[in-house]
Amino acid sequence: MFFEKIKNFLRETASGDLSFKEKIFTSLSIFWIILIGYLTWWNGLKGESLDKSFRWDEWAWFGLVPALTPFLFYIIWKKRD
Repeated sequence: MFFEKIKNFLRETASGDLSFKEKIFTSLSIFWIILIGYLTWWNGLKGESLDKSFRWDEWAWFGLVPALTPFLFYIIWKKRD
């Protein structure tokens, strides 16, 4: 049931039938994910350690989780049609 709500939300998002407010929030979330990915990459390059690889765990916790959490709350608390 919960996964069905997520699937419907993603289908609605992909179809382009979003309100202006939903488009703003979706754009901000995508921007946040890209910004945190860039900063994680930059910090990995400029770090003093010998390991210069991308830190996926930092990107997930500081990029994906904060960007996706409002959408999960929206799906959970959305009124039924």
